[in-house]
Amino acid sequence: MLTVTFYEDSRHRLSSFVGTGHVEIAETSSDEYSLVCAAVSAIMQAARLGLERVAAVPVDVHQERGDMHLRIAHAHRDEPSVAAIMRTAELAVEQIALQYPQHVSFRRQFEPEP
Repeated sequence: MLTVTFYEDSRHRLSSFVGTGHVEIAETSSDEYSLVCAAVSAIMQAARLGLERVAAVPVDVHQERGDMHLRIAHAHRDEPSVAAIMRTAELAVEQIALQYPQHVSFRRQFEPEP
């Protein structure tokens, strides 16, 4: 199961996302499910690139196989480009999770208090 959680801060701004896991694919399964995992990964990678290279904001990222954590500094969360990139990523992942709920879990939560 691939789980993606988008976090909002106390001002309801998207502040971070965390993606963990993989879509478990039976050997007899079609390639459709490997595409689900690849699609979600591509959305998260595109959000990272958009934030870093288009919006030009620093992000705190931890990434390794099957695990990606991305966090935006408080000072940049009100920027329209940041909000647009994050909301677009959130909507895209949510739609995939609605189509493949047995493989992708989508959540939105408030970020933990520091």
